[in-house]
Amino acid sequence: MRRLGWSGLEIESDDQTLVIDYIQDTSQLVQLRSPDEPFPEVSRPGGTSVALVTHLHADHADPGAIKRALQDHAPVFRTARATGTEADLALTFHAETKFAEYNLATEVIEAWEERKVGAFRICAAPAVDGFGDPQLSWIVECGGHRIIHAGDTLFHGYWWRIVNKYGPFDVAFLPVNGPVVDFPLLQPSSPLEAVMTPEEAAVAAHILQAKSVVPIHYGSLHKPPMYVETSNPIERFGHQLTTFDIRMLLAEPGEWFEFS
Repeated sequence: MRRLGWSGLEIESDDQTLVIDYIQDTSQLVQLRSPDEPFPEVSRPGGTSVALVTHLHADHADPGAIKRALQDHAPVFRTARATGTEADLALTFHAETKFAEYNLATEVIEAWEERKVGAFRICAAPAVDGFGDPQLSWIVECGGHRIIHAGDTLFHGYWWRIVNKYGPFDVAFLPVNGPVVDFPLLQPSSPLEAVMTPEEAAVAAHILQAKSVVPIHYGSLHKPPMYVETSNPIERFGHQLTTFDIRMLLAEPGEWFEFS
C-alpha cells in the first residue's frame, strides 16, 4: 500500500494495482492548498487495474489523472451524480464535466454493492458527506487482508453495520482533519466540522475493529478563514487511539508499506 497524498491510496496485490481518490490536478484547490504538500503519481502509469472514487469533490476526484493511470478499459467505480440547484451541484461540477470528456469505463455503485476485479474484491459502504453530496467508503479485500478507506466522511451510525457485514479490518484509512469551512456557495456557514475530528476518527476505528489505522485527509489543505483544519490532528488522533489499543501508522506521501 502507498499513500498518494491527502486521501489518495494505491494498493498492490498479485502484481495488480488499485487506486482510491487519486488526484494530480490541484488547480481547483489553489485557494485552499498548502503548496508544499506532494501528490505523488501512481507507480504504474497506464497499468492500474481499477480506480475507486469516494465522491466527486476536486480533492478526491481527478478524471484526467485516473485516465492516465488506468489500463485501457479498466473500470472506474464512482458515486451517483449529485442533484439539485446549480449551487447544489457546484462542488461536483468540475469532476462531472471532466468525466464526460474522457472515455472511461465508469460505473455508479450504490452502498452495499460489490464487484470483483482481478485480485481485488471491492465493496461499497455508506458514508456521509459534510456538504450533502453523495459519498461512499470503499472496502478492498486482497491477499487475505481487508482494508477500508473512508474518504472525508463525517462520523455516522453506519459503522456498526459496516463492521457487521465486512469487519474486522486489518487497516483503516480514516480522515482526521476536522475542518471548519466558510465557502461562498455554502451560506450561512456552519461552525461545525465538515469532516471527522481526530477523536471521532478514533472512535470509528474502534467500532470498525481496525487493527491499524493510517490517518488521511490532513495537512494539504489549510487556508483560513475559508478552510480551517483542526489543531494538531495527528497528535490528538494518536493519543485517542492509545485508549483503544489501536496502532497508528504514519505514511508519508509516496511511501510504500505492507502487511505480511
